[in-house]
Amino acid sequence: MAERLPAHLEAAGFIRQAEAEGGFGTIIKRGDADRGALILLIASRGQHQACLERALGPDGIYGWQRSGPPVGADSQSLADWSEKRLRFDEDSWLIELDIPDPQRLIVEMGAKG
Repeated sequence: MAERLPAHLEAAGFIRQAEAEGGFGTIIKRGDADRGALILLIASRGQHQACLERALGPDGIYGWQRSGPPVGADSQSLADWSEKRLRFDEDSWLIELDIPDPQRLIVEMGAKG
């Protein structure tokens, strides 16, 4: 199985990256500091672009996949989905990133789906 950084370090890195690119990042919900799943709500100028979730693949390697509401979803849809998802896994981290070029981040992360 592939090793990964503790969740709290990765979460902090996403926030720093968003801010370095002129955007904004915040942790909406803190999960398990070491092994919590990471869920990213990605927006651009307040407009929802994607939900990305890191998942362990059948090959034992972590990868990013799209999940959640579609592009342009309203805040209530995002809140409902997030609440349901966090009930499923209380150790998850929910991180919101509002960045100038969300598609570049999505492509760089190799998100599937």
